[in-house]
Amino acid sequence: MTTAKMEVATKEEGSPIMQDEKKGKLRFYHGPIFWNYGCIPQTWENPTEEHPELKVFGDNDPIDVVEIGSKAIDSGSVVPVKVLGVLAMIDDGELDWKVIAIATDDPLAGELNDIGDVEAKCTGVISGVREWFRWYKTPDDKPINAFGFGEECLGKAKALEAIAET
Repeated sequence: MTTAKMEVATKEEGSPIMQDEKKGKLRFYHGPIFWNYGCIPQTWENPTEEHPELKVFGDNDPIDVVEIGSKAIDSGSVVPVKVLGVLAMIDDGELDWKVIAIATDDPLAGELNDIGDVEAKCTGVISGVREWFRWYKTPDDKPINAFGFGEECLGKAKALEAIAET
């Protein structure tokens, strides 16, 4: 439920988590995020490697994770998650994977094992995540984001493959 756009500052010593800036001004999302949004440590979407199917390059950042559990997680927390699926977002022509996961201690973690379980038990969550990311840069006069693979949220196996690649 926050609007401050927080990022891992990869160009700063120690890569701290900081509020993103553009032209000296702090950046904010157009509306609140209804899930926990972070990254997977020790991953990197390589800007010099072209994805063989999507024909786009990585965004030069750690791979993103959208944690869909029931509680808010404090910024900077390191939380074990169960990977469920992945969206292949194309942002400004760059591949920006969005891994869908749930905290392992969440009450629903035992019931959710793959993206199909999310669709069955948590109707609308994946489409909500997709649509939020599709539109989130338009207030800054940027175009809507696209998604690879027919906009499908791919399953756990493909998500784990994307994590291993990055």
